[in-house]
Amino acid sequence: EVMLPLESSGFRPMVHGSVARGDVSKDSDVDVVIPYPLPSFKLELALQAAGLSPVKREIVMATPWQLPKAHLYIEDDRSVTFPLVKPRQNELEFYYFGGAAGVDELQRGIRVPGVDKRLMLIEPTPAGHRESPVRGNEAAVAKILGVGLEIVRERVQVLTRRVEVGHTGIFLRRPLAPGESFEEVFQGLIRENPDMKIGLKGRLP
Repeated sequence: EVMLPLESSGFRPMVHGSVARGDVSKDSDVDVVIPYPLPSFKLELALQAAGLSPVKREIVMATPWQLPKAHLYIEDDRSVTFPLVKPRQNELEFYYFGGAAGVDELQRGIRVPGVDKRLMLIEPTPAGHRESPVRGNEAAVAKILGVGLEIVRERVQVLTRRVEVGHTGIFLRRPLAPGESFEEVFQGLIRENPDMKIGLKGRLP
């Protein structure tokens, strides 16, 4: 419902997480990602043309040096995300760590391996899926997912800490008002925030 209108509008969306892996539950969110920067008005026009006007829009940054992301929420459990600067390799691999599938794979019923929030590797099987722990098997998991060992170790560290201390605070969450554009708000945040400017040095347009 979200992916096809975006694909037909010339974007290259992918779905990330349990929907891509196939281990969906009634609580599963639908997280659609366009993994490259784009003019936000084109994306919003494509969503509106498909009757999918966002109910909420926001810019989120976990830390001053991590990827700034634009989030458009169609409903509380459905969102479209794109980066506001060009992602680094490990920032792209983040999505493949959790499992990422394109329109073609979804249409053909192809499920992909990925790691869930419990740090269990979910591998699709004809009868369902197989689960195995990531901790202690980081190198093998990286090979199965086709990602670098660095991103596996990083996610293990982050998700383990989340279990121990709960959700840690994020550096920035800026909701957009009607009429504001992601680009204008992002540029304003950079002007106002020296930490962002330093953290994103060499990555800003």
